[in-house]
Formats: sequence, C-alpha cells, structure tokens
Amino acid sequence: MAKTKTEIPAVLFDLDGTLIDSVYEHVEAWWATLNKAGILVPKWRIHRRVGMSGKSFITELLREFAPRKKIDFDQLEEQHDARIVEVASDMQPLPGTDELLEHLHRSKVRIAIATTGNRKQTVLLLKKLTIPRGTPILTGDNVKRAKPSPDVFIAAAQSLKIQLRECIVVGDSVWDVLAAGRKGALSVGMLSGGYGEEELHRAGAFRIYADPKDMLSHLEQLGLPGQLTS
Repeated sequence: MAKTKTEIPAVLFDLDGTLIDSVYEHVEAWWATLNKAGILVPKWRIHRRVGMSGKSFITELLREFAPRKKIDFDQLEEQHDARIVEVASDMQPLPGTDELLEHLHRSKVRIAIATTGNRKQTVLLLKKLTIPRGTPILTGDNVKRAKPSPDVFIAAAQSLKIQLRECIVVGDSVWDVLAAGRKGALSVGMLSGGYGEEELHRAGAFRIYADPKDMLSHLEQLGLPGQLTS
C-alpha cells in the first residue's frame, strides 16, 4: 500500500554546516572575538562546540581557559554576529542544497528550516539558497533556549502542525542530533560541518551523509520519495 501524505515524515533542516558551508567562518569569528577579549582558545576547541548556544559554549570555554575572567556574554555574541555579517557574502550553499529542497517540496514532503542563528544572520544566509515558497523558517530569536535544547526544532514542527517525533531532523553537529533525540525524533547527520561519522553515530544519528547531494541520492533510506531515474 502506498504511503499517504500523513505517513511521510516531515524534514527539519539545520542551516549552518547543513545547507550552507559556514561552520569554519563561525569558528574564525568566535576565535577573533574571544581573542580580542583576551581569551585565548585553540580553534579546534571552538569547532567542537559550534552549533551550541553561544552562551553555553563560552561558559564551558571560560571554565577551562579563563576561569576568573569577567565577560559580557551579550557583547561577545554581538561581536561574533557582526563578524559573520561581514563574511556572509562569501558563504556558499553546500552541494545539492537547492536540488534537495526543491525535490522534497515537489514530492509534497513537509520541510522547515530551524537554526539557532539570529534572524539577521539567517536572512543573509537564506539569500544564497532557493527556498521553496511557504517553507517555515525558525531562528534563535523564536526560542528561549538554543541547541542542544530541542526548542527550535519543536517550534519548527509546530509550524508544520505536527509533533517533533513525526519529523526527521537533519544537522551537521552532535548538538542537532542530541536535540532531536531528546524528543524522540530521528536524526540524520551531515559530515559537511566537520564532525566525524563515529561521533554523529554515537550521538544518535541513524543515517549519515556527506552533504545534501549525498542525502538526495539516498532518500529511500529515510522513507522519503527518491528521485526518479531517467
């Protein structure tokens, strides 16, 4: 029996590192911001936390690298955001992003984008993509808690009038995967953000792909309509 529309899961996409090649720009922006504040942190340590709430990962880094330093979290986030805005024009979609979104839209699969970046950043990045008309866009401005809290994914699911457990969450970081798992959603990991396959599996990803193009070639593995061969 063919699946009805309601039996096909919705797909919620993270943005940075999942649809847009932007993770390393975030690493550089955070490194420069922290360095200017007198907090010297190796870049690889920052990369391990990209995708978390800025305040959460700064708290972790301060505990290790500058435990007695007093800082203004909001000011650091503003400086990071300003640096991202400066380089946003250089960021590009990951391979297959537009094709994947368009195929799912044409196949009547419900999709939404859920990022913990703020609205200003998100608007700039979305200009790089061809987003199907009517796709809900949820940002960090829509929720109180960022990943690994599942709040932004819950909000995205609600925008589609379904429960998060009825969705597949697609993200490049372990924080995306952990956020999805907390509310019973299946998660797909992307290697395009720099996390390794084993790490994403350990966090709970049930399938892992290189990038959106790779995912598009294997949609049947997720119970989604695949591309027809010519």
